[in-house]
Amino acid sequence: MGINPNDETGSGRRLRSLSVLTVSHLELVDFRNYVSAQFDLTAGTTVVVGDNGQGKTNLAEALAYLATLTSFRGAPSDALIRIGADQAIIRALVHHSDGRDSLIEAELPVIGRNRVQVNKQKLQRVRDLLGTVRVTVFSPDDLTIVKGGPGDRRRFMDDTLVALAIKYDMARLDIDRIVRQRNTLLKQAQKAGYRDLPTELSATLDVWDSKFAEIADQFGYARATLVSRITPMVRDAYEQLAGVATPIELKYEPEWRRVGLIAALQAVRTDDVRRGVSTVGPHRDELELSINGLASRTHASQGEQRTLALALRLAGHRLVTERTESAPILVLDDVLSELDDGRARALLGHLPGGQVVITSASKLPSAAKADRIIRIKNGTVVSGSR
Repeated sequence: MGINPNDETGSGRRLRSLSVLTVSHLELVDFRNYVSAQFDLTAGTTVVVGDNGQGKTNLAEALAYLATLTSFRGAPSDALIRIGADQAIIRALVHHSDGRDSLIEAELPVIGRNRVQVNKQKLQRVRDLLGTVRVTVFSPDDLTIVKGGPGDRRRFMDDTLVALAIKYDMARLDIDRIVRQRNTLLKQAQKAGYRDLPTELSATLDVWDSKFAEIADQFGYARATLVSRITPMVRDAYEQLAGVATPIELKYEPEWRRVGLIAALQAVRTDDVRRGVSTVGPHRDELELSINGLASRTHASQGEQRTLALALRLAGHRLVTERTESAPILVLDDVLSELDDGRARALLGHLPGGQVVITSASKLPSAAKADRIIRIKNGTVVSGSR
């Protein structure tokens, strides 16, 4: 289940062939502030401009939804539906490098389950769409990867793993399910008296601990290998953006991986029962980030933190591109306004190949060479040009 640490897919290996998948046409119906809108995107760089609050991020959100079936802003499905509408529709024409075209349609109803069709064929499971389209999103909220809590950094690791292989999405869901079940048992044990657990309850916890350990050991290995592979890429990206080589470290070394999760759970069982929650496992892990040997969350400047967040995204994009031999669509959602001119030019000068969509409310740097410009106002396309 883990990533093979001996796989030579890093920067030293030339890719056999890089496939490029692009969204050539995007249609939104009752999505966020869009009543009905259509966008023709170029295979190169499309720039979407408009004042704040006109729908630029909503467009980026719809594009990214095709990859993860979730909002990168953390919004629930019902928040994506225009107020007063019965459902939202995202319809995309996807062009493959071998010449094939695929029509993807996602329906998000107010009541009932979301539905997805590919070429008019309904998917039995909505999540079967995962892996069909890959999208890397850069947004101002990425700063939380560095400044936020451990959950934000876990999400970065796990989202990158899912982009590498969809099996990690199921593993992540299994871990969440097991933790919920284990917490339910712990609360039952808490009521029964944690100092003298009933034999049956203790045995049931043993069974769930065994299930937890099996999948957690595999997932922890995948995370650790990911961090090992991505660290030099983060350093390279940070140097490109900052213009100077900087000591960057990523550290993922949870104690439970050293002793094994079964032993770690046994050691904290009394405390877990007393508190009624699972205190050890991949759901509580931390990815430590440092710049010049100091914790970036507490000691780095705002500029350094934002540069590191961008470097993490760039590195994740690069790793996914190299391992899948397919470049994800790159979306820069109002990121350039958050950077000084030097870093903005550096970012634009080091963008990877493939389809790029940039949204901006301000004047673009000259380094942003747009193949197409789309202007939007109040959820409506007012012009589009090459």
